[in-house]
Amino acid sequence: MLQTFVHYANHFLVIFFIARLYTPKHVWKSYLVLLTTMLVDIDHLWAIPIFDPSRCSIGFHTFHLEIAILIYILIFIFVKNKWVRLISIGLIFHMITDAIDCIWSNFDCFLDYFIW
Repeated sequence: MLQTFVHYANHFLVIFFIARLYTPKHVWKSYLVLLTTMLVDIDHLWAIPIFDPSRCSIGFHTFHLEIAILIYILIFIFVKNKWVRLISIGLIFHMITDAIDCIWSNFDCFLDYFIW
């Protein structure tokens, strides 16, 4: 329950604060842009099954692959348009949120790497 709350709080609440930091004069416009970046989850629709609570999105879904994440980071670094950069921030933060969820869901697997 807490994991679900944290996941969706990141997707809906934290991005509001990112929008406030990024463009204080255009908070709602920025927030809508950041909300729109959640459309990246459309790649879940061509997975079978569409939703699997035990599956990690990172590295599985097309727009969640490592190469896609690298592209989002490169856009942030090299593109100077503030709205395109905001889209890349939204995509990067979305991937961070999903990665946190993966770690939380598979914590025992991650512990195996650190505990011998």
